Amino acid sequence: MNRQQVLELSPIDSLRSEHQRELLAKLKPERLDKGKVLFRKGDQDRHHVYVLDGTVELVDDTGKVARRIEGGSADARFPLAHVKPRTLTARAASPVELIRVDSDMLDLMLTWDQTGSYQVEELESDAPEDGDWMTRLLQTRAFHRIPPANIQALFMRMEEVRAEPDQVIVRQGDEGDYFYIITEGRCEVARSQGGRQIRLATLGPGDSFGEEALISGAERNATVTMKSRGRLMRLSKGDFDALLKEPLLQKLDYEQALARVARDGARFIDVRLPDEYRQGHLRGAENVPLIILRTRVDDLDPKRSYILYCDTGRRSSAGAFLLGERGFDVHILEGGLGQVPPAAIEGNEAVA
Repeated sequence: MNRQQVLELSPIDSLRSEHQRELLAKLKPERLDKGKVLFRKGDQDRHHVYVLDGTVELVDDTGKVARRIEGGSADARFPLAHVKPRTLTARAASPVELIRVDSDMLDLMLTWDQTGSYQVEELESDAPEDGDWMTRLLQTRAFHRIPPANIQALFMRMEEVRAEPDQVIVRQGDEGDYFYIITEGRCEVARSQGGRQIRLATLGPGDSFGEEALISGAERNATVTMKSRGRLMRLSKGDFDALLKEPLLQKLDYEQALARVARDGARFIDVRLPDEYRQGHLRGAENVPLIILRTRVDDLDPKRSYILYCDTGRRSSAGAFLLGERGFDVHILEGGLGQVPPAAIEGNEAVA
């Protein structure tokens, strides 16, 4: 297997180097003889399938060849007929070498890499050390959408944690277990990248952290360390899901989403990477990748409703929570592109 060729595949080429190495270690190339089927139309398998060498034909119901993909070509950078359920059958037109990448694992890695991109200028906190953390928290727009009973239960279920200077509260790469709110003291957020530590932000009383790993199911994407003696309130993942996540993440199926677009002028936002968007996306959807969504908030109309989607719902959930915290009326397309009729998808794959 040509490792460099694999690293140039989309969206593998967007992963951080450590995730690329982890992915390469899990991949095993397959070799199929001419005439063998890679997958069939209608399949719901959870894989990105790439041809590395040889020729694959994408065939429609009539047996007509819709496209031929040559290993090593520009088209071969993208997964074959990736929209699920599969819209075409793929068969080997010659002996081929291919790889199958677990879609859920790849999506977890993409979500991990694309969330937590704090803007230092935006998050540098000027709050006083003894700030009223509860008042600050309740004044955030996200809490305006949470039922009062949930807020009451939230404060009842939180537990206090006392922390010392230089104590690590969450560590990059660990699984998400708690959502934290700072009540006293200051924390520094840093991320390990390319062998060095990059300082992202300083947080103070009333600031919160840790939600992105809980929402996406991915690993912690940064390390948070106490810079002074302090106190934090923490909420377990189970309570976070029930009391905070569910009220802020509103889901719509495809028909409901279309109704919102027609009735309220809601807009679809595709939070995947540009290459993924070009391969196949909802007609009329705007592409705002999750990795830059935080920086594009000011470009969105706060009076408009937005419906976010991706392949699995993982990245769209992280994006919807981010917008919900900022007071936007935002929904998630339940099931992502897999629940959308093929006729509603446009892009390179739809042309096939």
